[in-house]
Amino acid sequence: MQDIAPFLTGFVLSLGLIVAIGAQNAFVLRQGLRREHVGAVIAFCALADLALIAVGVAGLGAVLGQAPALVAALSLGGAAFLGWYGLSALRRALHPERLVAENGGEALSLAGALARVAGFTLLNPHVYLDTVLLVGSVGAAQPEGAQVPFVAGAGLASMAWFTVLGFGARLLAPLFERPLAWRVLDLLVGATMILLAAGLLNHVLNGAA
Repeated sequence: MQDIAPFLTGFVLSLGLIVAIGAQNAFVLRQGLRREHVGAVIAFCALADLALIAVGVAGLGAVLGQAPALVAALSLGGAAFLGWYGLSALRRALHPERLVAENGGEALSLAGALARVAGFTLLNPHVYLDTVLLVGSVGAAQPEGAQVPFVAGAGLASMAWFTVLGFGARLLAPLFERPLAWRVLDLLVGATMILLAAGLLNHVLNGAA
């Protein structure tokens, strides 16, 4: 049972960062609508996220293990970022957008589809800020023995989201074209991120007490 808390923290944090309007999600939705190489595209997105998260947790973990003060500093930074992200999501809820995937255009080969999703994934600077630095710092700050379940939870969230988005595209596309759906989603994401920020801040303050 002690592994459940870090697992859920990783799952919720990763899911909150992934679920947003963006080129990567739009492309996965497009491939799902066209039923082209859906499994391969989903696998690439999920494995890329898992690798980046693991690298972030392991790399930062090695550094943070030798610098307890840096753990507190990064945790405070992470709490601030999560709070800002949560407030941004709440602001987006006031002016919701739509996620519309283009179902036309040319058919893509497997190599072409993977090249495009690789570009959307790895050439996006936010993936390194969110996945490597933010998720990595929160994961690295987990208690000893909790980092593996944290990474597992974060990786599962990524796999679950892209699987639902890709294979459920035909059912989800009409929903995601409705601004109200994104309003509700952003409200949930915003509240979740603020709660995570409060929990991280409380952890830092209790550790300093």
